[in-house]
Amino acid sequence: MAEHDLAPHELRVVVAVEQARSFSGAAAALGLTQSAVSHSVRGTEKKIGAVLFDRGRKGATPTPAGERAAAHARRVLRLLETLAAEARGAAAAGGPAAVAGPLRIAAFRSAALHLLPPVLARLRARHPGVEPEVRVVRELGRGTAGEVADGRADVGIATIGTTSPVPPELVGGVLLEEPYSFVHPAGHPDPRSLPLADWAENCTSYTRSWWAEQDWLPPATTRTEDDGAVLAMVAAGHAMAVLPALSLTGAPPGVAVTDLGPGRPTRSVGYVTTPELAGTYVVRALIRELRAACAESGRLK
Repeated sequence: MAEHDLAPHELRVVVAVEQARSFSGAAAALGLTQSAVSHSVRGTEKKIGAVLFDRGRKGATPTPAGERAAAHARRVLRLLETLAAEARGAAAAGGPAAVAGPLRIAAFRSAALHLLPPVLARLRARHPGVEPEVRVVRELGRGTAGEVADGRADVGIATIGTTSPVPPELVGGVLLEEPYSFVHPAGHPDPRSLPLADWAENCTSYTRSWWAEQDWLPPATTRTEDDGAVLAMVAAGHAMAVLPALSLTGAPPGVAVTDLGPGRPTRSVGYVTTPELAGTYVVRALIRELRAACAESGRLK
């Protein structure tokens, strides 16, 4: 190993300190002494040539260099974890036994609830060795793609489009196009007179532009944390809303859905992953099942 190369244990220390925001917390998580963690970080900073953490009374705060280093460290460590599984898979000529091990997925709420369960059931049926882990991540800011870029997830189910493209350091593709619909209380005599309910993750700027052009849609007066809360308010007769198709899967009985017609907005839902993980057996298997499920439902892009 070259003098300035980083060893896996040094990467683990950087990740642990970034997560714990303290040397003592990282030491406890790794089963090391605080001085050993501090020594390791100093050595890593010397090799990299940048300060990774600001030390202070409140602990260790990652610098911008530290944030990037931790993200890359997580991705490198994940690749090391997949090395053995990929080697065994190559020896098995890529058969079913090749697809095994953990699979970390970040998904926004409606995708985690309605898109992933049947996909993961089929994946596990074909490849019992796969161990899926799904985390719900709000599709705000860097969203699920940010989780993948930072090495916290192998695959992200993300909203993709002209206003939210796949980040340049990742690869991905569109799986389905969700149409938006007008959602209102069933049997209400004048649903357009109701307040408009919305939530922060609802739309891209493209869809917001469509909203602005609709004279019959008032400004949102009720905002909630997620689409489930919006549906609950609509079902109770307190609001109307404009929601994408995944959010309407299994809508409660008191909710009526009206098609917005040919000019309706849509939302592109797809997957993102890292270039290095895109070719692994387990990620490829998940993408195949996602595409198959969308094709069977008639929503494949």
